Amino acid sequence: MRTVNWMRAAGMAAAAVIAATSATDALADDPVNTGYFGDVAIKGYDPVAYFTQNEAVEGSPKFSHRWLGATWHFASAEHRDLFMQSPAQYAPQYGGYCADGVSFGTVTTNIDPKAWRIIEGKLYLSYDPGAAEGFEKNSNKLAESKKHWSEVQSVLVSEKAGTDWRKMPKQ
Repeated sequence: MRTVNWMRAAGMAAAAVIAATSATDALADDPVNTGYFGDVAIKGYDPVAYFTQNEAVEGSPKFSHRWLGATWHFASAEHRDLFMQSPAQYAPQYGGYCADGVSFGTVTTNIDPKAWRIIEGKLYLSYDPGAAEGFEKNSNKLAESKKHWSEVQSVLVSEKAGTDWRKMPKQ
């Protein structure tokens, strides 16, 4: 877990890059949590199944799709096709990073695909079931995660670009 509160000023350069792009271009740079190794989003779980089956279902490499630089797995061709038609509708919020961690302004890469909630029609993943339950029950956490996401996203984008945020000037 990395705290990003100290990143407010340091992330401004990466945030400027994000702000300067169009909405369509920004999607190409949105960070997607693929864990510590590999390029598979949400540990290979099917993002559509959370909505259609109301459960965490493992996907298969047989039904996969590349989006935002990550490979997404699905339990069926039907789920893959639904995702391809409207990926933002099914993809987890905050690129699949722990929503509870984002509410504190931190990056928690390790998530448990079985620790999830759908709130206001959006999918949120967490690092464990207790965090998912707390995120759902405490309405302030959703507001806090929305508030902190741009900071967290700036850190992730700067790391992806190879920028050492520790050496960026503080303002």
